[in-house]
Amino acid sequence: MSCYISSNNHRAFVALETEFGEAAAITAENRIPLVKLDVRQVAEQTGRRDKTGSRTFAGLPNRVRKSTTFQLNTLMTEWGNAPAAPAHGPLFEAAMGGDARAFTGGEVASQPTARQIAFTAPHGLSIGQGVTFGGEMRFVTGLPNATTVAINAPFSNVLVSGSVIGATVTYSLATDLKSASLHDRWDPAEAVQRIVSGVAVDTMRVKVNGDFHEFQFSGPAREIVDNATFIGGQAGLSAFPAEPNPVGFDYTVIPGHLGQVWMGSAPGRMHTLTAAELVMDNGVSLRAQEFGSDSARCIGAGQRSVKLNFSVFAQDDAETLELYQASRQRSPIEVMLQLGEQQGQLFGAFLPAMVPEVPEFADGDSRLEWKFDGSRAQGAVDDELYVCFG
Repeated sequence: MSCYISSNNHRAFVALETEFGEAAAITAENRIPLVKLDVRQVAEQTGRRDKTGSRTFAGLPNRVRKSTTFQLNTLMTEWGNAPAAPAHGPLFEAAMGGDARAFTGGEVASQPTARQIAFTAPHGLSIGQGVTFGGEMRFVTGLPNATTVAINAPFSNVLVSGSVIGATVTYSLATDLKSASLHDRWDPAEAVQRIVSGVAVDTMRVKVNGDFHEFQFSGPAREIVDNATFIGGQAGLSAFPAEPNPVGFDYTVIPGHLGQVWMGSAPGRMHTLTAAELVMDNGVSLRAQEFGSDSARCIGAGQRSVKLNFSVFAQDDAETLELYQASRQRSPIEVMLQLGEQQGQLFGAFLPAMVPEVPEFADGDSRLEWKFDGSRAQGAVDDELYVCFG
């Protein structure tokens, strides 16, 4: 028996569920780098009002409705199995709702303009998918024909015939959300092991310019299942599953200051960003208050909110002035965030139409800083945000 359980001996696995609340099977490839996993479950009924003749609490039945919530913090690591989905993929798919769209890469025939790519064969890409070249990521904004795409911003290096565009996996929005299972595993093996089933991502956060590139996911869940109290049939399981045999896990993390930012109606690269946080809120409320059931039946999502909080140093260049003018005129602009600068270590977020809020002029330090808080993305139907690994 161990003296205590070290919080450093903590592993997390995530996989999409085929049915809400039925725990998904995992493999070693489903493991994600873990910073913190906080899971809480509380009884929703907390008191009794019947007359017992005493001031003593007489207790509650053991099948009261319970509320389960989670918060997961994870770091971005190198993506080594392209074009298969990265380990973080199920979390982004659960948060955004759309299916993962893989692009295996392609060969360049020519570059008609700085913001177009002509491939040697039909590309199969769609609006919003990401493409990579030379350690940079861009997003498809137009499809002139079956072999040519328009992109949101030019690459730094000119594409020539024979250049290779890298593989990517892109996640887009959908009206309905998907559920996932979080497997919470510890050493020693005799310790309590848990599965959080029916995970619904209500809030997703992507932090920019921290120590490392970090993602945060939080929201409600249907149930917690553990090996200490497991009963057959919980979360659709006949037996509590063992942890997959370990394989070489890559602990390489990516410095948080590496990447690019492009903003504007005809986007220009911003070199003065000091901090940013992308926040998506799904307005999730589980269908959990119906008579005849003591657990949630499915995920209900409200109006989506995609906001960017960011700060830049104020300058008198054209890109910075356009940003201020757009905030005053309530004009939407394109925004692209690229985290990382090497193939296999790239993450991108693309907001085709974000309205910047009028900035706060922060003059407490030696250089004037503009703080844009709550700048919200808009769109037509499920098109205000795309994210991509490359």
